[in-house]
Amino acid sequence: MALLPCAPMLITDYNYSLPDALIARYPTADRRGSRLLELTDKVIDRGFAEFPSLLRAGDLLVLNDTRVIKARLAASKDTGGRAEVLIERVQGDRRALAHVRASKSPKPGSRLLFADGVTANVLERCGEFFVLDFSTGILPFLDVHGSVPLPPYLGRDANADDIERYQTVYAKDPGAVAAPTAGLHFDDEMLAETRKAGVNHTCVTLHVGAGTFQSLREEDIENNRLHSERVHVSEECCRAVEETRRAGGRVVAVGTTSVRALECASADGSIQPFDGETDLFILPGYRFRSVDAMITNFHLPQSSLLMLVAAFAGKDRILDAYRHAVREKYRFFSYGDAMFLTPECQ
Repeated sequence: MALLPCAPMLITDYNYSLPDALIARYPTADRRGSRLLELTDKVIDRGFAEFPSLLRAGDLLVLNDTRVIKARLAASKDTGGRAEVLIERVQGDRRALAHVRASKSPKPGSRLLFADGVTANVLERCGEFFVLDFSTGILPFLDVHGSVPLPPYLGRDANADDIERYQTVYAKDPGAVAAPTAGLHFDDEMLAETRKAGVNHTCVTLHVGAGTFQSLREEDIENNRLHSERVHVSEECCRAVEETRRAGGRVVAVGTTSVRALECASADGSIQPFDGETDLFILPGYRFRSVDAMITNFHLPQSSLLMLVAAFAGKDRILDAYRHAVREKYRFFSYGDAMFLTPECQ
């Protein structure tokens, strides 16, 4: 008897209704002031300050230490007209891959003009990005003249508070244009509290790109592709993961970016040091190799990140939990509340 083909996975299967009032457009007064929805064998409403109590001595907390750069710049074209530049990736001291928004896209060979007489030559177009060669060091220039690249769904410009609050307290390696937002809930005192309780810490680096905010375009999920992002997983991190699991502890990833970094380093079945690009798209049916639990924020409908957490905790469980969060008026997205997830089989 012939086997029936599997039905395609559709992005519309990952939808939920969200009132606009539940989008968190500003952070809480203090980092640990958010709420925490615990989704294990049941749903429990908590405060994020309770998170350390969900960990066990011997667990390993994996943090993404990327640092958000002030990636948004005002510019003008050498032919006249204003432009907005959003750096996607710094590729060297003076070279970057960037989105350029203007009434007419700049052509290769043209120049963009910035503050203080700084210019950037448009070298080539790569799909939706432009390769720009700046006349000065990019990172120092961004520190002075750039602005924090807040997600578009916040519907506002960055303010002075965002410089600190759209950054984790453990941010170290500059290169992200979006924050690993699950980490925004931690302050130094909470990190110290977890260490005191016998929880170990390690870091990965995944420089989050602006593509994290883009909608999937193809209705059949498997026909979509993600933008690649830069990842570094050290030998020290790999050793910490292996030792934790051998000792019976859990690897607890802080954020979907930490999950992707760990899983791309585990593609061959065991975790290995990794330094390169990943476009890993984690969908339901994926077998997780290195992550036992995770902290994550609430994600946009029909997004790749919602599909990742559904792959980890189960689609029906996740969508039920999201509906619960809407009823209980949790705050959603980058500055919103968090979830603590364990796999569906537990």
